[in-house]
Amino acid sequence: MSDPAIDPAVPPSGTGCVECDELGGWWFHLRRCAACGHVGCCDSSPGQHARAHAAAAGHPVVRSFEPGEDWFWSFATGAGVPGAELAPPQSRPADQPAPGPRGRVPADWRSRLH
Repeated sequence: MSDPAIDPAVPPSGTGCVECDELGGWWFHLRRCAACGHVGCCDSSPGQHARAHAAAAGHPVVRSFEPGEDWFWSFATGAGVPGAELAPPQSRPADQPAPGPRGRVPADWRSRLH
C-alpha cells in the first residue's frame, strides 16, 4: 500500500522556495513536499514556507532538497519517516549557494535564522 503523503511521480516545483522567489526573499535550506513537489524553505529560514505549505495544503511529509541529503520528515509527527525515490531532480542545483539564492542573502543572514 502506498503512502498518500508521498507521490514519487511529481517533480519539484522549481529550484528554490516558491514563496521566497515570489517575494524577493532568501532561504537557508530547502524542503520539497513529497505529495505535490512544492519547494519551500526550512524552519531555520525567515519565511518557514515549507511548514506553512504543509499546514495549508495538508501535506505533512517533506524531503530535504539539499544536495547529498535524502531524508524525509513528517511535520505531523515531528519525526523522520521512510520515503520513496522521488522524480528528479533530487536537490537544488549544486552551484546554487546555501543560503540562497545568490544576490538576495543579506550580510547579517546568520542573525536572521530561527
